[in-house]
Amino acid sequence: MGNKEFTKELSPDGDDRLRIRIEIEKGAIKDIVVQYESKIRGKWYAIVRYDCSHGFFHRDVMVPRGETIKQAIQISNLKDALTYAEQDLKDRWEWYKERFKKGMK
Repeated sequence: MGNKEFTKELSPDGDDRLRIRIEIEKGAIKDIVVQYESKIRGKWYAIVRYDCSHGFFHRDVMVPRGETIKQAIQISNLKDALTYAEQDLKDRWEWYKERFKKGMK
């Protein structure tokens, strides 16, 4: 079994990133975590996470007060799920960040 973990910068200032973890077994993807994190007021926050915990692929949208909104995503192929998660976060990270920051007030 092999694990790959890496980050990808989303913003030029380095305050927005994707943290990606892929678990591979016998050449097949067995588990994924794609998390969007942002540094706000000098502190890192997890804002959105895609993963397969709880036995299904889903998106967790964090709320500053500690809540998590769980949304099932109907993709069973983990390679497709990884692509979907990464593309969604690359396309919409600014929107997710603004929504999170509004909840901090």
